[in-house]
Amino acid sequence: MQLYNKLSKEELKEQLEAETFKRKTISFYRYVQIGEPQEFRDNLFQTWNHLNCKGRIYIAKEGINAQMSIPEQNLDAFFLQLNNIAELKDMPIKWAVEDNGKSFYKLIIKVRPKIVADGLDDSAFDVTNVGKHLNALEFHNQIGKEDTIVIDMRNHYESEVGHFEHAICPDVDTFREEIEMVVKAFDQEKDKKFLLYCTGGIRCEKASAYLRHHGFEDVNQLHGGIIAYAQEIKQVGIESKFRGKNFVFDERLGESINKEVIAKCHQCGKPCDTHTNCANDDCHLLFIQCDECREHYNACCTDECKEIIALPIKERIQLRSKFHDKYSKSQIYRQRIRPKLQEIRIKAKG
Repeated sequence: MQLYNKLSKEELKEQLEAETFKRKTISFYRYVQIGEPQEFRDNLFQTWNHLNCKGRIYIAKEGINAQMSIPEQNLDAFFLQLNNIAELKDMPIKWAVEDNGKSFYKLIIKVRPKIVADGLDDSAFDVTNVGKHLNALEFHNQIGKEDTIVIDMRNHYESEVGHFEHAICPDVDTFREEIEMVVKAFDQEKDKKFLLYCTGGIRCEKASAYLRHHGFEDVNQLHGGIIAYAQEIKQVGIESKFRGKNFVFDERLGESINKEVIAKCHQCGKPCDTHTNCANDDCHLLFIQCDECREHYNACCTDECKEIIALPIKERIQLRSKFHDKYSKSQIYRQRIRPKLQEIRIKAKG
């Protein structure tokens, strides 16, 4: 009984590239009580692996959060199986806006304490007391109205490449930072109408409940998130109020909503919204890089990283060991990675 991937990353990617059929990328989530998350996870892996599904799925006692790639010929079987599971029956599905079928190269299903790492103490507030769900048109029509505050509940690297008009986009790295910042920043404006949005809607479930817990009166959230908004607005032929690209957490790293590029290369400042990870694995910084800078810096974020990846592997290992022995992962981010990102972003803005 296979419950985990057994092939290497390279082998899995080769298999994906060799496929002659099309895939569809979907996402879904649900807060629902799951009694035995590990057993639930193992059963899903067997079934979805048999259907040649790829993706990243998190299971917890509180529910499921999934982003998946499914062969077109197996879609009917997949949804039939999904509806046969009581906890997942009649699941609302969000379809990718731009889909090349290469969003995931392997199937990963993990059991976690939460389906979103929000850093919040769920016992401290009523997580079911969420805001009002607005459909795409309702959300669209409310943007720009007086005494209405639109807040992007995503991290800075997501909102930098795309966001709604009039949206406030906090420069934060984590959901926990953002939600606490919002509560503090708008403490004197709790009587106004708040519109929250995120990628697929899941983060807004917790965010809206947290704001209501802290006395915010009129809290609303975009049902289905940016993904659902893009699909629904397109269907009715209305010009999108979301500008730029929707960042996604898969191999694509983004899907354009209105074909507009609103971000800049972090190294030269030219219009660009292509995210990449620094080729120096000991840095692996996520940043925006144009094709010309990618060639110049050898896919690295700085000259320092470019020099490091040019070193013999033995010297790189020695540098890595020395650095990681001295600092924890959180220290590495706070002391090196985050300041480096801020520096190159400021440089790009001129």
